Amino acid sequence: MVTDERDRWTLEDITALFDGLFMSRYQTRLVRGDDEPLYRPASQAMPYHQVIFARGFYASALHEISHWCIAGAKRRELEDYGYWYLPDGRNAEQQQAFEQAEIAPQALESLFTRACGRVFHVSVDNLGGDVEVDREAFAAKVLARAQRYQREGLPLRANAFFEALTAFYQRNEPLRDAIAQGLDILEQIPERSSS
Repeated sequence: MVTDERDRWTLEDITALFDGLFMSRYQTRLVRGDDEPLYRPASQAMPYHQVIFARGFYASALHEISHWCIAGAKRRELEDYGYWYLPDGRNAEQQQAFEQAEIAPQALESLFTRACGRVFHVSVDNLGGDVEVDREAFAAKVLARAQRYQREGLPLRANAFFEALTAFYQRNEPLRDAIAQGLDILEQIPERSSS
């Protein structure tokens, strides 16, 4: 149970919630990484999949979890889900493609962030680019997608994680109880297979 505002958002808690929900059923763990986030599928050397978030940043963990919650079974067998990623410094066309690919994950991230009682900030992630980025227009698209998720329902894994976050951070339930509530959601509905 969270009792001190300083300790409200610990990496140990977010890791325990994620691993408690997804390690057994999906053989996937949340892992603190270095400079760059990465999704790494299981291999002979590593018996479980890894959602690796950057530099111990809580917001990075939520963002990477959002990507994982959207990726279908085939994508989860590929490093970084088989998606392209161009680093900071994208041109206008590349930035538009980046933003289009980021709407749904950032919409989920916004819902996860609010469930934790934190403030969400969109990321256009192109500080060194030579193109003018319309942060407000992108934020509006992310908000609209989050509202659509709220109306139509979240993907199964996202819904389970959202419920666990809400139980732990909003209702101050113990970790084990928050995890149990998320697991109940996972058990109720079989996951649809997607790419």
